[in-house]
Amino acid sequence: MSISLNDKHKDFFDSVFEVVKLIPSGKVTSYGAIAKYLGSSKSSRMVGWAMNASHKIPVIPAHRVVNRIGLLTGKYHFGTLTEMEEKLKAEGIIVENDQIQNFKTHYWDPMIALRMD
Repeated sequence: MSISLNDKHKDFFDSVFEVVKLIPSGKVTSYGAIAKYLGSSKSSRMVGWAMNASHKIPVIPAHRVVNRIGLLTGKYHFGTLTEMEEKLKAEGIIVENDQIQNFKTHYWDPMIALRMD
């Protein structure tokens, strides 16, 4: 299935990509946290769609975006079912049964990390 984006959605996706590029190695964030940072707190599903579209852009670390409790819900959109987990493990994140262990330790909140003082 091909997704046709209008300019509004393309702009939102581009904003999502810019935030995701800032997530440090060894850290993860959630779809909802990105949506909230972008001022669209009810758009976490759209962030997920952006992550799905990001796989054509190698510089987007989509593996660092998970659901609000640390589940690898996006794993089905990677090349293999284990690719997302493998990338996270390579960054020192422990994953068991598609769940990030010590999620709070690895959580990166864009509202805090990217705030302008």
